[in-house]
Amino acid sequence: MQPNSGLTEKIVSPIVTNLYQKDLNKREHSIQGIAIGLTIIGLWAGSLIFWISLDLSQVQIFWIIAAIASQTFLYTGLFITAHDAMHCSLFPQNRQINHLIGRVAVFLYALFSYQKLLKNHWLHHHHPASETDPDFYDSNFLGWYFNFFRRYFSIMQISGLGIIFHLLNYFRIFDAENMFLFWVIPSLLSSVQLFYFGTYLPHRKPEGGYTNPHRCQSNSLSTFWSFITCYHFGYHEEHHEYPHLPWWQLPIIRKQRIADLTQT
Repeated sequence: MQPNSGLTEKIVSPIVTNLYQKDLNKREHSIQGIAIGLTIIGLWAGSLIFWISLDLSQVQIFWIIAAIASQTFLYTGLFITAHDAMHCSLFPQNRQINHLIGRVAVFLYALFSYQKLLKNHWLHHHHPASETDPDFYDSNFLGWYFNFFRRYFSIMQISGLGIIFHLLNYFRIFDAENMFLFWVIPSLLSSVQLFYFGTYLPHRKPEGGYTNPHRCQSNSLSTFWSFITCYHFGYHEEHHEYPHLPWWQLPIIRKQRIADLTQT
């Protein structure tokens, strides 16, 4: 998918357009994307096993809260990794490996169907914030979130996760309290984080109406806080403009767009 020519010509400099083209060529010989993705998956899995294996009676409440926060962040990264796979920006030189990692990431996240998410995500990109956008719901935050949750979390998924939870507890592989604190709670918090920063804030209708063909807006957070809140997914207009750029390159686009607008 090429950048939208109308909007690009108006507010995006040739430097940004060239970056997009050079990036497509460079990534043909790069493993940076897959290295970042596999690192996130590895950190998520390693920290999850570490925390659900601990004796909580020996852990101070501060570290429990910090662990829940870090696991939530890594859960979000797990989904963002799958999101990059949907755009073939995780490992573009081999689509089979790219999509395989995406499937693994969403399965680990919550037993999601990668194919269903892939189909819906591209419908979202082709028809953003419209009646045919499966991620859009014209409502307040809670109404939109529960519709979002209902659409993507099936009874089969929830039942499957429940069975895994109870089997692990029944055979005393992991303690139920540990799994609830470091597996269940972070996954739910992550779904709220992804929805709020990656769907609700970017695509809710502004008071003056949408001002670009992507029907979205980016937040004004610094690069650091953009990363902390949702792996730069809040730079949403930039993502829609350059959908094949990985999440970690969005700040480059964002800074250049701001510089271009300042000069006009």
